[in-house]
Amino acid sequence: MASDQSFVDYVCDQIRAAGEISYRKMFGEFTLYCDGKVVALICDNQLFVKPTTIGREKIGEFGENGRVVEAEPYPGAKPYFLIDSQLDDQEWMADLIRASAAALPLPKPRKPRKGLH
Repeated sequence: MASDQSFVDYVCDQIRAAGEISYRKMFGEFTLYCDGKVVALICDNQLFVKPTTIGREKIGEFGENGRVVEAEPYPGAKPYFLIDSQLDDQEWMADLIRASAAALPLPKPRKPRKGLH
């Protein structure tokens, strides 16, 4: 099931205070960027934040109080932080995304594609 544009817009609005937020559609799902770094995926209208040590500290204990658990955004993927009820808390979300982005490296520059023969 592909994610809805309205859900992507909502998530981007919730995390806008974290930095420069952008997204890219891929295969019906979305990759979210903060300050040029991949910080999250949106799959099946669910937000999956890339795991980092600081993100884990900010989230606290997994599963406690129904907060955040780790889950695969798609079959075969590494586990990400699955954000559910916390998504409605703009300040908490922006803080998590900002801290996660700070802990992640910038993507490696892409090599130019060679012409096809």
